[in-house]
Amino acid sequence: MFKGVITPMVTILDENKCIDLQGTTKMIEFLIEDGVDGLLFLGSIGEFFAISMSEKKALIDHAVKIVDGRVPVLIGTGGTQVDEVIELSQYAERAGATAILVVSPYYFKLDEANLYRYFEMVATSVKLPMMLYNFPERTVHDLTPALVKRLAVDFKNIVGIKDTVDNISHTRALIQAVKPVRPDFCFFTGFDEYFVPNLMAGGDGLIGGISNFYPSLFKKLYTAYVTGDMATVLDCQKVVSDLMPVYTMTQPFVAAIKMAVKLVGVPIVPEVKAPGIMANDEEAAQIRALLLANGIG
Repeated sequence: MFKGVITPMVTILDENKCIDLQGTTKMIEFLIEDGVDGLLFLGSIGEFFAISMSEKKALIDHAVKIVDGRVPVLIGTGGTQVDEVIELSQYAERAGATAILVVSPYYFKLDEANLYRYFEMVATSVKLPMMLYNFPERTVHDLTPALVKRLAVDFKNIVGIKDTVDNISHTRALIQAVKPVRPDFCFFTGFDEYFVPNLMAGGDGLIGGISNFYPSLFKKLYTAYVTGDMATVLDCQKVVSDLMPVYTMTQPFVAAIKMAVKLVGVPIVPEVKAPGIMANDEEAAQIRALLLANGIG
């Protein structure tokens, strides 16, 4: 159902750490103009965990309005309270979103019976296509191939997964387990540098943070891959690898991604939700140097 480069868009804030709808519009236009295949709002890099329900709803309404059907709009609705997950999922459906992305609950480790029940409750509450979101480093549990296969078979509106696991073998195992029974099920990696390995394993695309500030690189890479231009794929892959240190330049890493967005010319305030703070001058200089070393800026 979904393919290519979906940007998990950073949530644009103002100086007071409130959602900046004008800045959001500028960011949306930048990404669409540079050819992304879809936009995800309120993902991990979108700081969903630090944003109130009212802010989320306002952002959903604005995003759907501004995108205006030009690319798919995915909304991250997952969380720890299932009633709120269902409420936000249903709101996204009424607002006109294309699909929802649902991370499993975090903090307590859950067994597969509890995880199945959680995704069942959300999937049956909406008619929208729904993607699973596996991020065991943050949720303390893994969505196994057996569980994903069962969910894919039992719920036709569960149409894919974002697998944010720093091990391409995990994503490959998911693909091999599910594709034979659901050929339409889509597999996205959450690690930028695994975009090509995911495609080679039979996956469908990337939902990765670097595309926030260099979307054209990933569009070029994906186009080269599907047309068999492997020389360009190799060139692009090297740049992706060289840019990966951006994730280690601030804590949380979202501050570095936002600073990079500003440095490439998108007029935003690179503020992050509390308790995080924006990149300081020293960090910004390191980010600028990384961009310049890779021909950006």
